[in-house]
Amino acid sequence: MGWKEKGWIACLSFLGFVVSVKSISRDELFPFGPSARDQLLEPGNDQTYRLDLSKPVFFSFQINTNGFVATKEPESELTYLGKMPPKFGMIAALQGDLHTSDGVGKVFFREDSSPDILRRAAEHINRAFPEDDEINPTHAVVVTWVDVTTHGLESRGDSGIKKRNTFQLVIASLETTSYAIVLYPRDGIKFSSMLVGDTNVIMHAGFSKGLVRGFFSSIKGPYYRTTTDDEQSVRALAEETNSGLRGVWVYEIGTSPFFSNVAPGEVPELPTEAPPQEDVDAYEESSAARRPLYPDRPVVAYPPYLQEQTEVHPVQFQPQNPEVVEVDDPIINVDVFSYNLGSCANNRNKCSKFGECRDYANGYCCHCISGFYGNGIQCVAEGKPQRVNGKVHGRVFVGRSPSPVEFANIDLHSYIVANEGRAYVAISDLPETVGPSLEPLVSISGVIGWAFALEHPGFKNGFSIIGGEFTRQAEVTFMPGNEKLNIRQEFKGIDEHDHLIVSTNLEGRVAEVPLGSTIKLDPYSEIYQYNNNLITSSSTRDYVVTLQDGSRETRRYQWRETISFNGCYHSETLRDMKPTQMLSVDHIFAIYDPAQRLIRFALTSKIGDINGGQPEQNPCLTGRHGCDTNAVCKVGEGATFTCQCAAGFSGDGRACYDNDECREDPQRCGPNAICNNQPGTFRCECEEGYQFGSDQRTCIKVDRPVDHCEAGTHTCSPHAQCSYAGGSSYVCTCLQGFTGDGRSCQGRPKTRCEVHRENVLGVSGPRGPQPPIGAYIPTCDNNGQYEPMQCHGSTGHCWCVDQNGQEISGTRTGPGSRPMCIDHNTGLPPVGPRPRPDVDALTPGTHLLFAQSGRIEHVPLGGYDMKKNDAKPVLHLPEKVIIGVAYDCVEKMVYWTEITSPSISKANIEGGEPTSVISSGLESPEGIAIDHLGRTMFWTDSAKDHIEVASLDGSNRRVLINTDLVNPRAIIADPSNGNLYWADWNRKAPKIETSYMDGSNRRVLVRDNLGLPNGLTYDPHSSQLCWADAGTQKMECMDPGRGSRSTVLERIQYPFGMTAFGKNIYYTDWRRDAVIAVDRYASRESDEFQPQKRTRLYGIATAYAQCPAGQNYCSGNNGGCSHLCLATPNGRSCKCPDNAAQVGCVEREY
Repeated sequence: MGWKEKGWIACLSFLGFVVSVKSISRDELFPFGPSARDQLLEPGNDQTYRLDLSKPVFFSFQINTNGFVATKEPESELTYLGKMPPKFGMIAALQGDLHTSDGVGKVFFREDSSPDILRRAAEHINRAFPEDDEINPTHAVVVTWVDVTTHGLESRGDSGIKKRNTFQLVIASLETTSYAIVLYPRDGIKFSSMLVGDTNVIMHAGFSKGLVRGFFSSIKGPYYRTTTDDEQSVRALAEETNSGLRGVWVYEIGTSPFFSNVAPGEVPELPTEAPPQEDVDAYEESSAARRPLYPDRPVVAYPPYLQEQTEVHPVQFQPQNPEVVEVDDPIINVDVFSYNLGSCANNRNKCSKFGECRDYANGYCCHCISGFYGNGIQCVAEGKPQRVNGKVHGRVFVGRSPSPVEFANIDLHSYIVANEGRAYVAISDLPETVGPSLEPLVSISGVIGWAFALEHPGFKNGFSIIGGEFTRQAEVTFMPGNEKLNIRQEFKGIDEHDHLIVSTNLEGRVAEVPLGSTIKLDPYSEIYQYNNNLITSSSTRDYVVTLQDGSRETRRYQWRETISFNGCYHSETLRDMKPTQMLSVDHIFAIYDPAQRLIRFALTSKIGDINGGQPEQNPCLTGRHGCDTNAVCKVGEGATFTCQCAAGFSGDGRACYDNDECREDPQRCGPNAICNNQPGTFRCECEEGYQFGSDQRTCIKVDRPVDHCEAGTHTCSPHAQCSYAGGSSYVCTCLQGFTGDGRSCQGRPKTRCEVHRENVLGVSGPRGPQPPIGAYIPTCDNNGQYEPMQCHGSTGHCWCVDQNGQEISGTRTGPGSRPMCIDHNTGLPPVGPRPRPDVDALTPGTHLLFAQSGRIEHVPLGGYDMKKNDAKPVLHLPEKVIIGVAYDCVEKMVYWTEITSPSISKANIEGGEPTSVISSGLESPEGIAIDHLGRTMFWTDSAKDHIEVASLDGSNRRVLINTDLVNPRAIIADPSNGNLYWADWNRKAPKIETSYMDGSNRRVLVRDNLGLPNGLTYDPHSSQLCWADAGTQKMECMDPGRGSRSTVLERIQYPFGMTAFGKNIYYTDWRRDAVIAVDRYASRESDEFQPQKRTRLYGIATAYAQCPAGQNYCSGNNGGCSHLCLATPNGRSCKCPDNAAQVGCVEREY
């Protein structure tokens, strides 16, 4: 094979792996901000800063707010906005009329020669120019525009919420030349044009040389623009590339003193159709012959730059005449998995329980024992049927539809008859708008067929070689419409039930197959190429679509896939792996059932020689052997064979019966463990109170948090009250009449009030002390002192008293009215309005707290009834708009969000001044939730479209969710179970989602029949998640674990916030300006409270008298974490704040 052929095939293999991944994220930018020791450009519009370099490169830097770096001090923005190119030299990362005066957007910059920054810059440059000599820059400048917005109005959109862009420019230099690396993270370009005056101006990216001096005058030099006047070209900066990594663009920009040789990176995305041969020939020219975009002679205009393309020949493998395709090793460089370091002495437990560890000269490897197959870390019994389970997520456009069909967390189940190579796959709950169009893609399940394919002698299926942990990425291109679909499947190994777990994600566009059509796919073969830790294949497949009218269409798609895995190369297994094998697939079946919203695939797969090998006459290879489904068929001479029961089964091979290993050896699992028999195997489980240790085999006692108050194991004084404080902590408080630290409480002398009261009550009757009829009985406070106001129980008169209990003249009132008495512990009340902000203490018991414009009010609860006469404001914040309210039952704190000067604050409901918790980095904080066990808070920001977490003091901030959110508002924490729930009222696609509290395992719970899901609450006692929808005007509930959904109430008006307590749900309503109580079991409204001030009510929360029962792994000692401890259903994650580089943090999962 010639160099040209090898070159394009190698490029195909490499790019097929690269381009299928998503664009870079913000976290993949070069480090920036205070933690990177950046300087900050002065906030404002059209600000410029001259950066004087310690190691000057080819020009001095002028960093500007408007998204560019200039070669000299730029002129006023009026001279270039909408009038590009400018008169001065410019590198435009993304130039427009931008500003940072709102305190949100920022421009960071620095000079940097640290090894890590230079290494990262070199990686981008060398990837973009693979044919050049390796480049190692000696100096870099990093400029980052973060969350910048338009100075004027965006040309599109009327949401009122400013959209923001984030992008980065890195200029890396060495003595001979310099390079510009421009990075556009996904979701980093939210707007692409703006209004300058009355003109819509498209943002620019590119290079301008500025004025060039001629013989008689100066003219504008060349302007290389990487975008066009089409807004899509701006948005494409985050989706395309010239460096092999989407969102990253690399340019060689020449040497001093001019942009004398600007050339783009040479690794664009791979074209789908073959270009003319002359373009292929151009690609073969060496990098030295790369045509400069800026020739030395001055010119005025240049033709648009067209990226050179590499010819890609469609490769189709047919069973009759297969070909071998070579891939040059240097293109693929995958690291060897680290488990092969060390020896078996310290790593034996990394092997499967059906595997063994073997030492080699340079390390160790795991191997499956006889009767099992796999890579030694993952082993399954030969001949035994295998199950595969998982979830499927997708965002798929069908045909020419402008709107995607989205689905998440739907089930995939597969059953493989291993001794026949037959795989059955079903994907449930697929909308009929996309289901039929996925029928041709039998290869969604084809990787399962490859993994467990029937093996010709001397050949191995996928699982035999790499086990069950690998990543498969595929790209499908439909002809002739050029629709592209990316498929990513992560196989996560065998679980405790011996099921292989897989996660599948589909993203892109598919050719439409109308509902009611049928699909026919002919048998096909494809070559799998095995090289280091990467397996590749590609082919072209035809299929026939029969429409409902009986007409037929033959269609085609191109298929490319890569399978990456971690292997152990010390042993002979992978070294002896055949470089190519052929997978033959027949008996293909694909059908979508619209009634059940279910798509089914079936296929038979065999792996063997690419040249065909021996004819398939042996019954083991034809599937006509008659062996039990739990048996392996062993090939003999000619047409002979034997059936042998799989490991864990007994019988003659024609009939096999499960062995009960637990009955044969009840102690096989060891102490404190239970043995559970499974088909062909067994599973060990730890007894209650125990869990597997680090070896995953020995059961050790679990040190779980204990509520010592409830268990009676506290050390409080008999004269003290024990209050549970989360984890294994508790607080001891001396009872009234006693003093001390709670563990030791001593009685104090009786006060004058207490003696007075006892004297009155001292008259005894047949049922104990009886006061004289009509007598006045004094009331004492918790410290035994006279209450400032005293009342006569019989006459109804009230009066004020001094500290000695003496009536203050002129204060007595008649029945039905009460005097204003001065607290003995405070001075005179101020004249005029009360000082604000202020907090009034709540009386004991459970309360409702709700936000109403610039204040928070409370309604006490008597049982489940609202004590409306005792309602009052507890917090005044004039001129503020409070949205979300949450309550911390441990410290008796109310937390709230407000959007006028975006912040999160708190105050103690027992009295105290409001305290700011977070006052920066917020745009529109709305919902807020408290984890009283882990001592963290979560909130949504509807302008930033993300969910964030922090410690309760505002430290350790971390963004948990920042994708696929449009209008997040309500958020709820379930600390005992480690779950988060939130609602996104996006009018186009509203949804309710959940994740673990560390942000992992995110999935959509509800997306159908929603309108404006504003309110959200969770009742841990009934495991019900409930929401109130202002669009459908319904209140509904569901069990998140089971998915059952029920309607509580219909025809509600405009709900906003909601909370649950016992049998009742309480919600605020904008139209009724009220708090409404709903008995969810009776499905009716039971009460309504309208505050005296009739304005909109926002968030509402329950202030519990005692913390709800429950615990999690973060309750005690912060779960052993240094910073954030975030609970999950089965453990916890130790997470770092976003400024981890400053605080020295290590992340772990338990």
